[in-house]
Amino acid sequence: MKVLVYSDDANTRAQIRLAVGRRPAADLPRVEFVEVATQPAVVKRLDEGDIDVLVVDGEAQPAGGLGVCRQAKDEVYDCPPVLAIIARRDDGWLATWSRADAVVGLPIDPMGLATAVAGLMRRRAENRLPAL
Repeated sequence: MKVLVYSDDANTRAQIRLAVGRRPAADLPRVEFVEVATQPAVVKRLDEGDIDVLVVDGEAQPAGGLGVCRQAKDEVYDCPPVLAIIARRDDGWLATWSRADAVVGLPIDPMGLATAVAGLMRRRAENRLPAL
């Protein structure tokens, strides 16, 4: 499954990649990470339609991850589930506004992040099952 990671900070992208790992849970397939550093790159990758989960950095600049999440939810047909990483507990209301499907805080807790991404991967897989 493809996980798109958006942050303007290469260290943040690396932390996310390392926390999630190649397989965040035994019942899931291997993760293929796609990393982007700009909002236009997020839009381009989502338009290609092959992304299963989007992870956004709420602190990204100049386009914050929560705004990018909101845009994706508004504009992308069959938008993948989105996990937002926020720096402050008070930003929780912004994550709700952005319509993020899951939220984790900084500093990154590897187990918490992997569990959240695994849940979103399962959700995406269930939504793609063929109708009987």
